[in-house]
Amino acid sequence: MEALKQKIREEGIVLSDQVLKVDAFLNHQIDPRLMQQIGHEFARRFAGQGISKIVTIEASGIAPAVMAGLELGVPVIFARKYQSLTLKDDLLTSKVFSFTKQTESTIAISAKHLGAADHVLLIDDFLANGHAARALIDLIGQAGASIAGVGVVIEKSFQSGRVDLDARGYRVESLARIGSLAGGTVSFLE
Repeated sequence: MEALKQKIREEGIVLSDQVLKVDAFLNHQIDPRLMQQIGHEFARRFAGQGISKIVTIEASGIAPAVMAGLELGVPVIFARKYQSLTLKDDLLTSKVFSFTKQTESTIAISAKHLGAADHVLLIDDFLANGHAARALIDLIGQAGASIAGVGVVIEKSFQSGRVDLDARGYRVESLARIGSLAGGTVSFLE
């Protein structure tokens, strides 16, 4: 997706050969027009798949997931990382390790919002080592739902996430695939 790649070139900041900062438009401040384009592109790529729900993880996956949900006309569920007084009964839970924060969190979704009849599209801001995707896949499996695929805004292809998801048989659609961050420069694949 050229508009996303251009935004990464203009406003992304390479912090190391492993970390790209995109807080100017994706995971702190959000560019609504770009998110609308991203939602449209995910909807185009997964059209006709019988998707009934979109699942993401808070917080950075919410904006692209909501825009895709709007385009597809389906509800969006986000797995919460923090315990809430209102989210405590009939929970589906899993553990996820954050590469950028170097912490493990328990994520949760209410079982009343996701069931065996659902065909789910996962959407997340980044795919690196695949920890978040695997945790969401675990939650969806606990609900007995099926998975249409995984939509990723930015994939760090030099890390193992895609290889792992491909090996498990999941369809992965990434809007921007980064081959390298070496030397402080973003190099895209494709």
